[in-house]
This record gives sequence, C-alpha cells and structure tokens, in this order.
Amino acid sequence: MSEIPEELIEDSLKLLNIIADTGRIKKGTNEVTKALERGTALIIYIAADINPAEITRHLPILAAEKNVAYLMVPTSERLGKSAGIEVGAASVAIVDAASSDGELKSIVERVKQFN
Repeated sequence: MSEIPEELIEDSLKLLNIIADTGRIKKGTNEVTKALERGTALIIYIAADINPAEITRHLPILAAEKNVAYLMVPTSERLGKSAGIEVGAASVAIVDAASSDGELKSIVERVKQFN
C-alpha cells in the first residue's frame, strides 16, 4: 500500500463524520469484518495505532478480496471522533452513504489509487 496523502485522509474523515449523522456506519472490528464478508461495506477505515496489530491485520486483506477501498487513519482517537463516538475506534465501515453517495464514490476512487 502506498502512503495516502494527509489531505485525502482529512477529506475522507470529514465525509465519515457527515455520513455518521446521515447514513449508516459500522463501528468496531467485528462489525467491520461482518460488513466486508456480507458485501455491505462501501469503504473501511482502519486505525494505524491499534495494539496489538493482529486485531485489525486481516482487514486490508479481506477488503482487497472484496474489492473494497480501505484507508489507514493515524489514530483510533481520530477515527472514533470522526465516526461520532467519544472513544477510539479500531475500524469503521460505511455501509450506506445516504445523500453523500456522490462524494463517497469520489473518495473511494481516490483511495483505491493507493490500495
């Protein structure tokens, strides 16, 4: 995976914050894994600072198998905040973008250039 530019991470997290209010997201590694396996995940976010790393290590592999864009976010705290929760999140999946579908498609195309 290539290094994703900070600007793209920022744009993606802003969109996640909007979709957390208007669409549907899944929070936590178990929920994200289920969304990938069921084919409902549109894009996934993975916190890079999770320890031990084994908790989320399977997600990029599964995302690649399912042809789902994934994005590494520097911290779980930043990911949780963007997902609208008060605690850190190891991973988040967008499963319904609602009215932000066009913006999400644009972000997904940009992220896939780095996956």
